[in-house]
Amino acid sequence: MGPHGKFYWNELLTDDVEKAKAFYGAALGWRFEEMPMAGGGAYVIALIGDEAVAGILDKTDLVPPTVPPHWFSYINVDDLDARLKLLEANGGRILRPPFEVEGIGCFAIVADPTGAPMGWMTAAE
Repeated sequence: MGPHGKFYWNELLTDDVEKAKAFYGAALGWRFEEMPMAGGGAYVIALIGDEAVAGILDKTDLVPPTVPPHWFSYINVDDLDARLKLLEANGGRILRPPFEVEGIGCFAIVADPTGAPMGWMTAAE
C-alpha cells in the first residue's frame, strides 16, 4: 500500500483515447499497454520504461457528454471506510460509494466541501 494521504494515481478521462495516446506518446515518450476491464473495454496504462505512470479511460459511458476530457486524481488512504466517515463529518460528499477493482484496491469517488471531485482509494497490498 502507498503512503496515506499521498496522491497515488492519475487518469485521463477522454472521448478520444487514440488521440490522447498519440499526443502523450509523442510529447512525453509514454508507451501504452491495455488492461481488459470487467464488462468489456480496456483500460490503457501509460508507462515510462516499466513504470506505470497514469491511466487513460474512455469517458463516454462514465460521465455526461457535457463533461469535457480531464485528468482525475486518486489519493491513497489508510482505511477507506473510516476516512469516508471523516470526509462526511467534515463537509465532504461521497459521489460514488466504495467499489473494488480486483488486484488494484478499493475506491470511492468523493468531493471536498468546495465541490472538487477526486478519488480516494486503499491500494491492494
